[in-house]
This record gives sequence, structure tokens and C-alpha cells, in this order.
Amino acid sequence: MTLPLLTPADARVGCMAQPGGTSGTAKVLIASNRGPVSFAEGADGTLELCRGGGGLVSGMTVAAQGRDALWVCAALSATDRQAAGEAPGGRLDLAGHDTDGIAVRMIELEPTMFRRAYNGIANSVLWFVNHQLYDTPNKPVFDHRFRREWDAFCRYNEAFATALAEEAAEGAQVLVQDYHLTLVPAMLRRLRPDLRVGHFTHTPWATPSYFSTLPDDVALEVLTGILGADHAGFLATRWAHAFLLCCADLLRADVDWDAWTVRHAGRTTQVAVHGLGIDAPVLRARGAQPDVEARLRVLRDRVGDRRVIVRIDRTELSKNIVRGLAAYREMLRDHPEWRGRVVHLAFAYPSRHDLPEYREYTAAVQRIAQEIQDEFATEDWVPLLLEVNDDFARSLAAYKLADVVVVNPIRDGMNLVAKECPVLNDKGVVLVLSREAGAVDELAADALVVNPFDVSATAAAIHRALVMGNDERDRRHVGLVRGSTTLPPGAWFNEQLDALPT
Repeated sequence: MTLPLLTPADARVGCMAQPGGTSGTAKVLIASNRGPVSFAEGADGTLELCRGGGGLVSGMTVAAQGRDALWVCAALSATDRQAAGEAPGGRLDLAGHDTDGIAVRMIELEPTMFRRAYNGIANSVLWFVNHQLYDTPNKPVFDHRFRREWDAFCRYNEAFATALAEEAAEGAQVLVQDYHLTLVPAMLRRLRPDLRVGHFTHTPWATPSYFSTLPDDVALEVLTGILGADHAGFLATRWAHAFLLCCADLLRADVDWDAWTVRHAGRTTQVAVHGLGIDAPVLRARGAQPDVEARLRVLRDRVGDRRVIVRIDRTELSKNIVRGLAAYREMLRDHPEWRGRVVHLAFAYPSRHDLPEYREYTAAVQRIAQEIQDEFATEDWVPLLLEVNDDFARSLAAYKLADVVVVNPIRDGMNLVAKECPVLNDKGVVLVLSREAGAVDELAADALVVNPFDVSATAAAIHRALVMGNDERDRRHVGLVRGSTTLPPGAWFNEQLDALPT
């Protein structure tokens, strides 16, 4: 198959930020769609400060504390910002809010533009491409509507580039995070060529044949957007390698496969892998809090003396929850001796319900859960406890209770559940892990690795995990904890800063 060569002529002028901007005072800046805090409307109609959610935010918040960093993120409307007491210019640290010692600037974005950029492109196109999720006989369709949404995505990225250019001191270090902001490095380079810029992708990266599903000009803009950075980071070797292949095959860029550099349009970008790990002391301290212990008591009462299988996911298409539950059902069919002796705790928190594919997937998860109950439940045994409301303390309690944890994504940039559970668990938990999770690079030797599409093999792995002897279980658990804590957030953050030019 001959892949298309993407040339600068394919790029559209609409995504070109213009040089200019003035120097600010921040020496280290982080940019991401979500920030370390957000606001929610309370029962009395006032806005209440909330911690930001998601693995990216959790890891970055821990890493950035005590570094005098400025975090630039998307914000609420101007009215809501004023109601929240935010200071002029969007600097929450100046308004007395507790942001864990991190200065935060929230960018005011027009709601329709944000919706088109975030849902129309970031979550419905870039996420689908890099996770290779499209039902290709029917989707994608790149038409006039797509072009309207792509224009919004460009303006969304321009807003971030402009804010960073305004806030950054001369020669500052800027770490741009994830697929929402793939265009920012090149835009920021044009605005502020003095800055040292890194981009980090927290998702997988698609192979060239799948990445070229994108319109040629859009694929060019995404690749050259990241290549505007001095350093491009990924969570796993295979994702970094796929990016290099896209640069070589689609851009015909000069890729040095020994040095892992890409030279294109007169610039060189260093590519590297930084596998985000767990801060064990922080996680264990959180796991010892009273709210976790209270939820642990409730779960123990519900489970009794049975063995416990755990999975914790958002109802995200790539997480493969339906096949995972189908594997549990097949295990119960193949090994009836486990009926009444095991309980599956499945915490599947709704995600992106403004997209129809996600609403249907959540419904599919609930359907198969009910089918398992209908087939196996007895008067004194519930085989599956499905929870759909997000409760972090309950998730930590489940980690402690688990004998087996199932992490079987179709594709996943890393998957922190695979690392968090072994760190918090002291029972010798066995990890059943998809070979398509980024975490497999570090944990494969001590996990039971499965093909995420093979339900029967996953069922067999769950059974093997349940019958595994204590010596092997303990040996594997030690290896899992070691692999999960190799690069905790602080070291991960430092690696990215140290990789930028001096």
C-alpha cells in the first residue's frame, strides 16, 4: 500500500497563528484542556470549586506542585468566572482558591466553538483515529460539517497558544498536554520562537495506514503541529514508534531511527517515551483515609468471604468493558465451581454522554450485566455488582479488596488502574492485562497478558488468576508494584522538563 505524501501545500491558512505576543512572567507552564480545578453549580445555585478529574490531571497535579508553575486550561463563561470570584485575567491563585499551590489561568472560550472542537474533533475524530475505533463501513465522513468543526478546533488551539504566549517569560519551558492541543506547539513556535516547548500525548498513536484516514491536510496539520515542539513524549514505545512512522511515511520527514529525532521544515524534534507511574506514598496515604475505610467495610459486607474480581473504567469505547464482562460470564459457564464463590465488582462510570456512541455503549454494558445476573444469580449470591456513579474512595476500597483486576482495553495510552491496584493492594492481586494497553510495556512479565478481542482467552486468564498459588501470586505482585512505581509523577514531569533544550 502506498501512503499519501503530505506536503505543506495541503495545509490550510486557518490554523496559522501569527507572530507576536508579549513576554509574561511564568517560567514553567502546563497546558491541557482540563485543569487542576473546575467549578460545579451547588444546590443553592452558587459555583463550588471541584478537583479536576482524569488520569492526566491527577498525574500532572502531583507533578507540578511546588514548582511555581502556571497551568493554562479551558474555563467557564465570563459570567460564571465572575460568579466564582475569579480574579481579572483568569488567575485563580490570585482569587484565594485552593489549587494545591499551582497558579491556574482559565481561558474563556465561546461555548459553541468549544463544543465543536472538543466533541466534534478531539473526542469524535482524533480519539477515534488514535484508538482505531471507527466502524469504517459507516464512519468517518469528512464533509462540510467536519470542516466547520475543524475550524473550531483550530481556533480552540489558537486560544491556548495565545494565552501561553502572553503568560510565558522569555525562554520559558512549556509542556503542552494531549491530543486536544496537537496544533499548539507549532502555533506557539510562530508566536514565541524563544520558548522551549514540549508536547506529551497521553493516548495511543495510530499506525500510518489508519492515521491516513484523516483528510490529508488535517493529518499534515496534526503531525506538523506536534513537530513544532522541541520534544514529543509518549507513554509507550509502540505509540512513539507509530508517530515516527507517520512522520516518515506521510510527511517524508527525515527520521533518525537511532536517535529518535524527526527533522522537518528546518526543525528537529526529539521523540521519547516517559511511562507515567504511581506515587506510592501519596496513593497509600489516600487509601488510608476514613472515607475509603468506610466504603471498604460496605463492600466487604456485600461480598462476604468470596473471591473478588475488580474492574474500574469509564464507559469509554476503548475500555472494552462488554468483552470483559462476557469473559467473566464465559468463565462462570466453563467453571461452574466458581458459582457462589466469586463476585465481580465492575465500576463503570458514564463518560461523554453527549455523544450517541457512548450512550449506547453504556447501555450495552448495563445489558450484559443484567444478562449475567439473570443467568447466574441465586437467592444468596449476586455474581456481579455494577456501579455507574463515580466514587474515587470506593474505587480505592475495591483495589484493596481485589484478588484479580481485569484491564482489557482495545487500546489505551497507559491505563493507571493497572498500576494503582497493585500498589494499593496487599493481598497479592493478579493482573489480567490487555496486550494493547501501554502499561504492558512495564508490567507484561508479571501480568497475565491477553488479546483484548479474545473473550475465551480472557475467561481462561481470569480462571488461572483465581486458582494461582500464593507463591506465584506474591512473586508477580512484587514485580507489578516495582513496574508501577518506576517513574512517579514528579520524576515523569522532570524528565520532560530536562528533555527541553537549555
